[in-house]
Amino acid sequence: MRSRALLAPLMLSVGLLGAGHSSAFAADMSFTPSPELVAAARKEGRLVLYSANYLETEQDIAKRFNAKFPDITIEIIRAPGGQIVTRMRTEDAAGQLSADVVDLSDRTEAAQMINMFAPYAPPNADDYLPESRTADRFWPRIRNAWVIGYNPALVPDPPKSWHDLVQPDFAKLGIGLTVALAGGGPWNLAMFQRQVLGEKYWDELAAAKPQLFPSGASMVDALIRGDVALAPITTQMAVPLSHQDAPVKWIAATEGMPTTTFAAGILRKAEHPNAARLFLDWSLSREGQNELLDFGSFSALRDAPSPPGMDMSKIKVWLPNDEEYLKLRPTWIADWSRTFGYRQ
Repeated sequence: MRSRALLAPLMLSVGLLGAGHSSAFAADMSFTPSPELVAAARKEGRLVLYSANYLETEQDIAKRFNAKFPDITIEIIRAPGGQIVTRMRTEDAAGQLSADVVDLSDRTEAAQMINMFAPYAPPNADDYLPESRTADRFWPRIRNAWVIGYNPALVPDPPKSWHDLVQPDFAKLGIGLTVALAGGGPWNLAMFQRQVLGEKYWDELAAAKPQLFPSGASMVDALIRGDVALAPITTQMAVPLSHQDAPVKWIAATEGMPTTTFAAGILRKAEHPNAARLFLDWSLSREGQNELLDFGSFSALRDAPSPPGMDMSKIKVWLPNDEEYLKLRPTWIADWSRTFGYRQ
C-alpha cells in the first residue's frame, strides 16, 4: 500500500514546518488522556519501542514521558532503519516479535509492512498536515533534516553550502559520511544530493575521500573526537549538541535541508497496546511535539514552531517524492556504493 500522499520533490519554506511559537500551537498545550487509558497502561506497566532514532535522544524523550507517567517503563531497541526492518520480519516469521511501537525513518518501507500494524490515529489527528501521514496507521512522531556539522577547533571558517563542502580546502580537513543504505535518512540525503545538487555531486564528494560510517551516531562520535572535521549530520544530533559543551557546530546549507518524515505505529500483535497508545498519543500531542523540538525534531502539526536556534525564514526544506524514493533506491544505492567504493 502506498502512502496516502505522494509528495513531489519540494523546496518548502517556513509554511510547512513552522517559524516560531505561534499562539495556535501554544494554545491547549497540556496532554490530558482519558483516565481509562492511563489505568490500562499502568496495568501493563511497560512497552517496547523499536526506533531508528538515536538512542540517547530516545532515552531523553522517555525520561520526559516518565516525568508525567512514571509507572510505565520504556524498553528501547535502537538500530538503523534497515536493521529494524530485517529484525521485525525475522521475529515475526518466528512468532517472536516483541515490539509494541515502531518508529521507522523510511515511511515507504513502513507502508509495505502495513499489515503488521494496527489502525491508529491520535486524538489530535486533524491537527496534522495530511502529507505527513502514511496510510491509516503511521504518524510523524519525528521529522529531522540534514545540516553541515563541523568541529570548530578544526574548522574556524565553515562552509556555507553543500557545494562548498566538497571543495579541496575542506576535503583535506577530513569529511565524514553515513553510508546511503544505512536507513531512510541517509538515503534521503543521497537522493537530495543527486537530484538537487547535480549528477556530478556524488563524484565530487567521493573525490574528497570521505570516511564512511555505518550510522549517523558513530559519525558524530568521530566528529566530536576530531577524527573528521566536517560531516552531514541530522538536526536530531545537531540541536541537542548545541545545548551541550560538545565541540560540534552546524549550519543549514544554502541549497536546502533534505528532510525525513518518520513513520511511527503500533504493532497489531503488541503485548502492551494501551501503554503503546498512551506513549504515541503523548508523543503526537502538542505537549509531546513541543518536547521533541528540543531534540531537533520538526513537528508536522499545523502552526508548529521550529527547533531552537533555527530561523526557518532563511532555510529551504526539501522533501522527496515518495514514488521516486521507492523506485530509484535499488539502482541509485548500487550506483552510490560503486561511486564511493563501499562494500558491506
